[in-house]
Amino acid sequence: MTAMPWTHRSFWILPLAIGLILGLLAFVVSRSSLRAIYKQQLAESRRERLFLAAVGFFIAVLVVRGITIAIHNDVGPFHDVSMRGRHIHHLVWGILLLLLVGYGWLIEIGTGSRSSWRWLGRFMSMLYGVAAALTLDEFALWLNLKDVYWQRQGRESFEAMGLFGALLIAGISGGPFFRGVTRKLLQLFGASTKGR
Repeated sequence: MTAMPWTHRSFWILPLAIGLILGLLAFVVSRSSLRAIYKQQLAESRRERLFLAAVGFFIAVLVVRGITIAIHNDVGPFHDVSMRGRHIHHLVWGILLLLLVGYGWLIEIGTGSRSSWRWLGRFMSMLYGVAAALTLDEFALWLNLKDVYWQRQGRESFEAMGLFGALLIAGISGGPFFRGVTRKLLQLFGASTKGR
């Protein structure tokens, strides 16, 4: 009988490492003077969700890359997760998490609506960032339909992660600016069509 992947100790290393780091960050912010800064700067729920998704994304990228480098170089207790001789890529867990978060948001869990708990929205946002990191870290695999993680084409994963990370950062820092530009363009466009 073949053991299931979740019965292996190495299966739990990645989620526990990411969860521990995110939990420690949340604890430090909630118990320090950073809490007031957080509340002041991230009062808008949409901006807060973008910020938390970015934190989850970048922490997961660092942990996943660190563990995969350790596996590749045979360092520590890390090894690939396999099931019936088939390597289970972390892309699979990323897709499953994206489906879970998407479904949760469809049924309005953690969306910021009145009937939704704020802490659950924060958790879902971080989980979305983690899922995106797991998925995009193996972007080259799903683009080339073969395992090119350590080959030259593996660079495509770095490019995809960089682009997505930049979008998250632009959404956090540039949101008010981009909304202002859009309003101004709509005003200009509306004014030019009224004169006709």
